[in-house]
Amino acid sequence: MSELALTLLRLGFLFLLWVFVFLVVSALRRDLAAPSSSPVAGLAVAGQGGPRTSRRKAKQTASKLVVIEGNLSGTVIPLGSSPVTMGRAADCTLVLDDDYASSHHCRLYPHENAWVVEDLGSTNGTWIDRTRVTGPTVLAMGQPLRIGRTVVELRT
Repeated sequence: MSELALTLLRLGFLFLLWVFVFLVVSALRRDLAAPSSSPVAGLAVAGQGGPRTSRRKAKQTASKLVVIEGNLSGTVIPLGSSPVTMGRAADCTLVLDDDYASSHHCRLYPHENAWVVEDLGSTNGTWIDRTRVTGPTVLAMGQPLRIGRTVVELRT
């Protein structure tokens, strides 16, 4: 192989390596960036439904929390007036056997005829549908709440 061909092959490989590095960095930036619709303070209503939908769903009160995906699939937790904590710690209401859940991952508590979810500084985040919970957020009936590999939802 000639010297010129070898040099061009090396430069081409170097170019492809840098393209790969830039793609990885851009994917990381996109994943770590907060959504533009994230709440700054106070409560936010999760999901795409407008105020009319959220008012209608707020009238329905949830009576149980059901695990629909994960190791504890099928587990039902009755809801009352006390908060529900979820995580790997033994003192949590719902103890998750999930490597992607933090010890005290999130908290679900009643507030003005609605249930509000709050992330407790977890590493991998708490997600409602495909939206990351960045502050106290109202969880509507039937919306999936993802904690690591575990998914729960409110039901009547």
